[in-house]
Amino acid sequence: MHKSGDVILGGLFPVHFFSSVPDLSFTSQPQQPSCHGFYVQGFRQAQTMAFAVDEINNNSNLLPNVTVGYTLYDNCAELRIGFRGALSLASGQEEQIILHNTCVGKPPVLAIVGETSSTRSIAISSVLGLYRVPMVSYFATCSCLTDRQKYPSFFRTIPSDAFQVRAMIQILKHFGWTWAGLLITDDDYGLHAARSLQSELSLSGEGCLAYVEVLPWDKDTDELRRIVDVMKKSTARVVIAFVHLSHMINLIEEVAKQNVTGLQWLASEGWTATGAVLQTPELMPYLGGTLGIAIRRGEIPGLREFLLKTRPDLHHNNNYGNSMVRFWEFTFQCRFSPAPPGWMEGGGALCTGQEDLENVNTKFLDVSNLRPEYNVYKAVYALAYALDDMLQCKPRRGPFSGHSCGTLQSLEPWQLLYYLERVNFSTPFGDQVSFDENGDVVPIYDVMNWLWLPDGSTKVQNVGEVKRSTFKDEEIILDEDKIFWNFQSKKPVRSVCSESCPPGTHMVRKKGEPKCCFDCIPCSEGKCTSCPEDFWSNPQSDQCVPKKTEFLSYLEPLGICLTAASLLGTFICTVILGIFIYHRRTPIVRANNSELSFQLLLSLKLCFLCSLLFIGRPRMWTCQLRHAAFGISFVLCVSCILVKTIVVLAVFKASKPGGGTSLKWFGVTQQRGTVLCLTSIQAAICTTWLVSSSPTPYKNTQYQNDKIVYECTVGSTVGFAVLLGYIGILAVLSFLIAFLARNLPDSFNEAKLITFSMLIFCAVWVAFVPVYISSPGNYADAVEVFAILASSFGLLITLFGPKCYIILMRPEINTKKALMGRDTKKF
Repeated sequence: MHKSGDVILGGLFPVHFFSSVPDLSFTSQPQQPSCHGFYVQGFRQAQTMAFAVDEINNNSNLLPNVTVGYTLYDNCAELRIGFRGALSLASGQEEQIILHNTCVGKPPVLAIVGETSSTRSIAISSVLGLYRVPMVSYFATCSCLTDRQKYPSFFRTIPSDAFQVRAMIQILKHFGWTWAGLLITDDDYGLHAARSLQSELSLSGEGCLAYVEVLPWDKDTDELRRIVDVMKKSTARVVIAFVHLSHMINLIEEVAKQNVTGLQWLASEGWTATGAVLQTPELMPYLGGTLGIAIRRGEIPGLREFLLKTRPDLHHNNNYGNSMVRFWEFTFQCRFSPAPPGWMEGGGALCTGQEDLENVNTKFLDVSNLRPEYNVYKAVYALAYALDDMLQCKPRRGPFSGHSCGTLQSLEPWQLLYYLERVNFSTPFGDQVSFDENGDVVPIYDVMNWLWLPDGSTKVQNVGEVKRSTFKDEEIILDEDKIFWNFQSKKPVRSVCSESCPPGTHMVRKKGEPKCCFDCIPCSEGKCTSCPEDFWSNPQSDQCVPKKTEFLSYLEPLGICLTAASLLGTFICTVILGIFIYHRRTPIVRANNSELSFQLLLSLKLCFLCSLLFIGRPRMWTCQLRHAAFGISFVLCVSCILVKTIVVLAVFKASKPGGGTSLKWFGVTQQRGTVLCLTSIQAAICTTWLVSSSPTPYKNTQYQNDKIVYECTVGSTVGFAVLLGYIGILAVLSFLIAFLARNLPDSFNEAKLITFSMLIFCAVWVAFVPVYISSPGNYADAVEVFAILASSFGLLITLFGPKCYIILMRPEINTKKALMGRDTKKF
């Protein structure tokens, strides 16, 4: 087909299925190859390009004052024929023919729309790429064509097989099909798809291939019988077919002959939506329910009206050649005169060329399911928009050497290639068309289902889509309620090599078979999958049950006792504080700075209360607060004791002649400042510890496998050691000073009480360290709580017990005279 114009676009379309190439003996002039098996859809694709060109020429906003023409060749689905056609289009070298009796020959084309086959596209684009002649395929899907080093001028309006393979895997994953057979064609389309599918399955671990069979190019009955026999014997119920329609026709005839049913076919875009010849009552019992990947469906307004104008008498025979004649004869089942011998005798009709396409049932006029045609339409418009962008270039602002622009008079294909890489437009159907750095479009596929209706008719329906967005990987959307399953259960078939192992067993891979094939061995004989961290196997090893949890709880007896002791100590401190406040003017309360006694009681109350933070399930805030509260409370307590001890010495020295100045340097203000300063140091230690390496909750499973012990990690062992060490230093210092002052002559010598209390305190915490380190789990918390309570009760009883006894039981000696040892009564 040819149409003259200022710019000529080439096209390669499979108007015939099969070809007969003569034997090249090199002893005689070779005959021209003959094509047979008229392909209506291929002829409609060629007509779609002609329609798109006419539509562009009638569009005043696109390429104004430029007429686009075309030259279209039938490749007959044969590499040698398609390759020869492409070279003729690019070079313009062919036999002389007359067009409209006005001009001779056909000019070389600016770009080519085609090919359908990946193999033919590889061969043709590898040559066209040398001259940077753009080639826009509407059906070649091989992922190998994304290599811009090998194919720099190749583009396509159909997604590559790399995406189609991932779309297939998404469908397999969705239905849980982990065991499938693969049929491919012996060309780049099939071989690259097989390699990509095996690689993706291996990486994703989503399934295995039971077999990989390569379909023969010709109708090799023995080979087809062998392949179908493999399919029958295999346990795989899902068959993936990356094949061309012509190969599928030969295969399915053998499948029907051997009556192989119960298979779920998963079709590639090569035959999903274009396999009308397979949708017959004889073959649908085997192919009904087929799921397949299909090219995105589109709508082309006005195409049907254009197709209705197709008539053999409207065009010169040289324009349409034998293809137009064969289309007409194929559609109306007639023959043009002169008819073949025996045609009329057999009752055949003669074609007049006046038959009405409206009155015949033909797929040619069915524009409800435009898929390859839609890609052809987009390919032609991509070239037109690129050409339009190039012709709108302003002089001295162009992208070429010296900022030059391409002109219609000196137009070169490589100039169009520059703009084609940057083209971006929307179709009337609303789809955005642009090419990435590899010449690919944004991938999207429809998922189709072959529906076999009760009346015997068939329908190919859309049941979902697979697409990839900018920010996501492949995403599949399926309407399972619409899917027709060609099985008695009316449900998806189950296709696995080995069923999942039941609980209590584990997988052992079968020798020499894919990883999806395995035996199930009882757990007692091998290694089972471990339960999650928080679970443990039951005695039968067939179920994961939650592990028991353990921590120092308020509800267990030990926790209740410790909580009661803590609250009791707090209550006693409160009572003693009340007693001291009530008797605050008595000598025994006022002795040695009553304010320090009140601070000491408050700090002891905090010591009792901080022990409650060690009880209950550890949380982040309790883990961080427990040691900080413990450290600061005890330092406050021991600081008060240390200051009281120093005050005892100062008072004694002040009572001696000339010692009145001893209290001046350690008055009330200095006492408060000392307590605050010593406590601030501990607060700084705690802050540094929490900021640098804070204690955190931890689930410990090392003590017992079937039990989770909740505990707090100290975070920094150094921080914890410094905290305890600082308390120990203050306690030892208090003990030493009190020990030196134990023999002072007062009747009520508080230094003795402090010495005894510090002895108890140090003994408790010295014993605590080894016991704490060796105590497992929640017992470590119990040991620390016990140490806190024991030391607190020791301080409370030894420091305030005797004073309360005097206040409550011996008020007569609660006088200054008695306390100074001037009363003859002893106590």
